[in-house]
Amino acid sequence: MTILIHEQYSEFGVEAEETKVPIEEEELVLDNGFVVPQINSFGHTFRDYDAESQRQEGVENFYRTNHINQTYDFVKKMREEYGKLDRVEMSIWECCELLNEVVDESDPDLDEPQIEHLLQTAEAIRKDYPTEDWLHLTGLIHDLGKVLLLPSFGELPQWAVVGDTYPVGCAFDESIVHHKHFEENPDYSNPAYNTEYGVYSEVCGLNNILMSWGHDDYMYLVAKENKTTLPSAALFIIRYHSFYALHRSRAYKHLMNQEDVENLKWLQIFNKYDLYSKSKVRVDVEKVKPYYLSLIEKYFPVKLKW
Repeated sequence: MTILIHEQYSEFGVEAEETKVPIEEEELVLDNGFVVPQINSFGHTFRDYDAESQRQEGVENFYRTNHINQTYDFVKKMREEYGKLDRVEMSIWECCELLNEVVDESDPDLDEPQIEHLLQTAEAIRKDYPTEDWLHLTGLIHDLGKVLLLPSFGELPQWAVVGDTYPVGCAFDESIVHHKHFEENPDYSNPAYNTEYGVYSEVCGLNNILMSWGHDDYMYLVAKENKTTLPSAALFIIRYHSFYALHRSRAYKHLMNQEDVENLKWLQIFNKYDLYSKSKVRVDVEKVKPYYLSLIEKYFPVKLKW
């Protein structure tokens, strides 16, 4: 048994807390000492969609509905509708505060409000990559698209906002979680969409691929259309951080171009913090807020169209 003292994060506003976590020899330690835990908040391994837990049945039901309804035509319709960015005008921080009202039903690892996850991710990255301020901010904002669940954004159902993402318009790779439920998706049997390339071509670039609709693609559109000065790697992370079939299973690599290959390196770094920083350790929001407000001012306009 190893005792991890979270006091090491106190300079960034995380409350000191002693947590006993079983540590295995193959435990993954990130660049500057961020220790990846072996179990999530429910006592199971991370992203274990088959674990017998309180949330397991609900998570699978979520993915069944998601896989049936995320079609090529549905995604085109949602991108056209939400790409207008005519819902709300507000700042990045105002959007962060809205996430206090959101819990992600697709996540088998955590049931805390999303603002906690944003700050846990950002602070873990900040500790290991202190000079990459764009990556800190990316950690903070990567899930802001989950505001789509709220009434002022159309109150979309969870299956159209959260969960793993994947390309539509080509075959659904078997590595996608709960793949069996795609058999009920009309695109599954459509010869225009059910081949390896579908409507795409080799090395066409992920930017030319339609992804299942959700918070990732929405936040990408918000950042891009509001002229953020974040680097392309940040936009890539925002858009594809839930694309686990790619960055965990190496699926769909035949569609990537060279820029995608370079940006994927940053996404794989980011993904470790996005996934494994989830915990019950709380972040002192008021203590870290001035730092993140300075980054928001650096990379975004004061008010954004959403």
